Amino acid sequence: MVARSQGGHNAGHTVLVGDRQFILHLIPSGILHPGVTCVIGNGVVIDVRALFAELDGLAAQGIDLQGRLLVSDRAHVILPYHREIERLAEERRGALRIDTTSRGIGPSYEDKAARRGIRVADLAGGANGERLADLVRANVEARNRLVTGEPLDWRAVHAEAAESWSRLRPMVGDVSEFLQAALDAGRPVLFEGAQGAMLDVDHGTYPYVTSSNATIGGVCTGLGVGPRAIGSVLGIAKAYTTRVGAGPLPTELESAMADKLREAGREYGASTGRPRRCGWFDAAVVRRAVRINGIDALAVTKLDVLDGLDELRICTGYRCGDARLSDLPADVERLEACEPEYETVPGWSSAGGTAGVRHEAGLPTAARAYLDRLEALCGAPISVVSTGSERSDTIVRPGSLGARWLA
Repeated sequence: MVARSQGGHNAGHTVLVGDRQFILHLIPSGILHPGVTCVIGNGVVIDVRALFAELDGLAAQGIDLQGRLLVSDRAHVILPYHREIERLAEERRGALRIDTTSRGIGPSYEDKAARRGIRVADLAGGANGERLADLVRANVEARNRLVTGEPLDWRAVHAEAAESWSRLRPMVGDVSEFLQAALDAGRPVLFEGAQGAMLDVDHGTYPYVTSSNATIGGVCTGLGVGPRAIGSVLGIAKAYTTRVGAGPLPTELESAMADKLREAGREYGASTGRPRRCGWFDAAVVRRAVRINGIDALAVTKLDVLDGLDELRICTGYRCGDARLSDLPADVERLEACEPEYETVPGWSSAGGTAGVRHEAGLPTAARAYLDRLEALCGAPISVVSTGSERSDTIVRPGSLGARWLA
């Protein structure tokens, strides 16, 4: 069972299975494994159009979905006015724009916090069939006061929302109860988030963040499980650093090296197609993520992207004026003014590559030394190493957390 706790269809995950490519936005990638049940929790905001399009796309590619997806009745929904309001907000920010995907995620979370949101359970219309109409009417009227031009007709929005319920209804249930029953029965459950730790609304590079808690605490609030349900935590980090959209990226490269990493790593957003900004590995960021999330082990991906480089750089901390910082400051302007402090280590340009290597002994000595140094700087053991796009291009270190999970 794989259960997702937060975010919306602004997150994109590209998965290669043999010669087939799948791009998932809302549904956990566990859906690609036969017999795995997937759960979308109450902490997720759901664009029903996007969910149905994703379901149809998976079915067209031969994925059997029957009885394998449960959607929380407490999850909030994204409606057309949310997308419009987000686009308008981005335009009005001007130079201070956050570069959101403008898919309505932020405004939907705003409505949730303001207690005017519409949840999946509301799509049924209520006992007398009027509740959904009342909620939509109030929200659309508020939108019409904000957005200039042609007013939105609440009746059309209501009709689409109400119509979606007939297809959605068989997938809807109480996720918290469902997960607890699975845990009590001893079923293995993998909890997953949708964005990186530095996009967490509380602990990330605010305001250049998403609108939900992408760190481990979001699992409990976004799925309705207690903290004891989390047996262990695996953190995922690339062998270099990337970011999409605006916001600070201290190790960002503005050179041919950035282009090399971007092209070799196919660093383009799965949701938007936007090129990701690339930089050297930032151990200060990962060290912070390890602490905040209580990470037991790391999975380092895309090690093969660094093949062919004579030397590599690792950010160990920052220099801000006369001060040396080992962690990110809360003030985003101060972070943007910081200079990374680097440690230079040998690459493995002349010792063979890592692409497709599936056993640690097959890695070049310098690649193993690079991983050992990342472990020491980040404060967590590296359990899994990815060396390519194929599922089998994976090294699982014997005796590690990853090995125990796969067993």
